[in-house]
Amino acid sequence: MINTREIQEQMELTLLDDRAQKVIHSVGRRAPEEPCSLRTDYQRDRDRILHCKSFRRLKHKTQVFLSPEGDHYRTRLTHTLEVAQIARTIARALRLNEDLTEAIALGHDLGHTPFGHCGEARLNAIHPTGFKHNLQSLRVVDYLERRKKSRYGLNLTDEVRDGIVQHGSSGIPRTLEGQIVSKCDRIAYLNHDIDDAIRAGVLNGHDIPEDLKRTLGHSHSARINTMIMDIIIHSENASIIKMSPEIEASFNQLRAFMFENVYFNKEAKKEEERAEYIVESLYDYYKKHPEQMPTERLSDYESGDGVEAVKDYVASMSDRYAVNLYKELFIPKFWLY
Repeated sequence: MINTREIQEQMELTLLDDRAQKVIHSVGRRAPEEPCSLRTDYQRDRDRILHCKSFRRLKHKTQVFLSPEGDHYRTRLTHTLEVAQIARTIARALRLNEDLTEAIALGHDLGHTPFGHCGEARLNAIHPTGFKHNLQSLRVVDYLERRKKSRYGLNLTDEVRDGIVQHGSSGIPRTLEGQIVSKCDRIAYLNHDIDDAIRAGVLNGHDIPEDLKRTLGHSHSARINTMIMDIIIHSENASIIKMSPEIEASFNQLRAFMFENVYFNKEAKKEEERAEYIVESLYDYYKKHPEQMPTERLSDYESGDGVEAVKDYVASMSDRYAVNLYKELFIPKFWLY
């Protein structure tokens, strides 16, 4: 049988840019495994993420708008897919490792809480060691997702793990592929949040400052194309992934505009107080009644994780699961009918 993996590994050495992270040069996995004859290690990482339970739950986790009435608003899953698509486009154009880029992109938000950033903020405020979704994403792939009872979770390669944990604004991924995902995360959420805000009536397309529209584009696709092309042009032969000063300045101005008009908008965030209350109520409940958590989390609790296991359980919930669980635990049934 032809070893397809070895052919692909050699093709990477020939076809990819010198700056690309080659899978054959990977630091490897924390627990050594027999290589696959069909897929490279980065392709296997991508597939492990794609098939894990945490990835499937992203479809019912909020991006920005809580409980939106409509099928076309972004969820954490559609955001992840948009990040992966934009990141792969840039990686391909720069002849970097597309498989590594895709794996990082698909895994970067696995640790997000229910109810978007307000859920994250509430857990960060009440959990003793705080809460950051990028750190939780790494915990998901390293520990919470159990593969063949491995104590290393999905046992991903070091480069994928680095890209996942460093994708936030304060981190700098070690590989250029990880840096692409970090940039594309911001490109995707900023542009699709504009689109969703217009759909929700929170924002009007005419509200966006004219100078930003002239620089970045007048439509959703034009803005994304401007940012992608700018990164490709200014990252070619560079040691880091970057935008030009002009586009980055406009990007930051547009982001500031969104914070003022959408992210802190009372209409967009009208349900946040109640969502935060649900998160805190569930967290407090399972701190007092850990025996009522699912078997895996109870086992973690009893094995020494303690309140970490409570945090893991609450953070893993989808929006609707958290709401239904809150109703079951705290709302008398005769009030629901």
